[in-house]
Amino acid sequence: MNKNNLDLMSTKSYFYNLPEEQIAQTPVEPRDSSRLLVYHKDSGKIEHKIFRDIVDFLKKDDVLVVNNTRVLPARLYGKKNTGAVIEVLLLKRIDLTTWETLAKPGKRLKKGTIINFSEELKGEVIDDTDFGGKIIKFSFDGVFEDIIDKLGVMPLPPYIHNQYKDKERYQTVYNKITGSSAAPTAGLHFTKELLEKIRAKGVTIVEVLLHVGLGTFRPVNEDNILSHQMHSEYIEVNEQTAEFLNNAKKQGRRIVAVGTTSVRVLESATDENGIIHPCQKETDIFIYPGYKFKMVDALVTNFHLPESTLIMLVSAFIGFDETMNMYNIAVKEKYRFFSFGDATLLI
Repeated sequence: MNKNNLDLMSTKSYFYNLPEEQIAQTPVEPRDSSRLLVYHKDSGKIEHKIFRDIVDFLKKDDVLVVNNTRVLPARLYGKKNTGAVIEVLLLKRIDLTTWETLAKPGKRLKKGTIINFSEELKGEVIDDTDFGGKIIKFSFDGVFEDIIDKLGVMPLPPYIHNQYKDKERYQTVYNKITGSSAAPTAGLHFTKELLEKIRAKGVTIVEVLLHVGLGTFRPVNEDNILSHQMHSEYIEVNEQTAEFLNNAKKQGRRIVAVGTTSVRVLESATDENGIIHPCQKETDIFIYPGYKFKMVDALVTNFHLPESTLIMLVSAFIGFDETMNMYNIAVKEKYRFFSFGDATLLI
């Protein structure tokens, strides 16, 4: 491995300077009025557009792949019997009553600790996870999802300083299957009207599923990215979608993934021969420079945090130097960053 490759394995290489005022605190209205930076992989050309202009860059017969997960209001506040307040973030469902969670303050939560969230909902800490979280078994009176909808708070990232009141604004317009701890944010830019325009152009829209959990947003704390352990997340591709995508690939149609979560589904379900298989499984795929993409041809995604697995994925897709240059241009051009920020189209 030469020196350049070694540099690409250093987490610090993926750092860039971002003024705090460019971290978007609220989404723009309407959804498709955010800005769109279009990067052309073949030429390196960059264009500055509005998100609804994405129609102009999609071609007849393209396949747009979206993640139809729905965000659970996954942040809960409860109290121990001592009265101490505990914050719990639901990450991944293990069975009907048991979840992997992150809890604060976690060090004080020993096995057997009871957390009271409401008269309808209690939790017992039954184990620790290998990532510093807690496994909690819930007991409840009623339908769990209904109780969480009532009690839970949308799990906005820590860089968004105010709780956003409209829970549906942190959902895509095509969400269907509840289970995510964070939104697949690239999809937040689409409106139903924009999706209809895209269909009218001859683009087929297909759905896959990844329930966003710790694997997507966990920071890289290791100096060498190869030491970073991804947390697994649940994915699904049904038979009809797999068959359609395989035929589309054979026909030379372009596969355009909406969001890094869709990329991770597609690449996890596709074998070394470029054939995608139906699946219902966990994935801990970690995509970084050197990775050869098997299914995805183009990508719609937001601007990601420095030193995150997501900026590493983008660097694998268009190149490291190209990514860092694009991000520096976006900073200079005053794009808005992260979950409620602007988008890129990498084609």
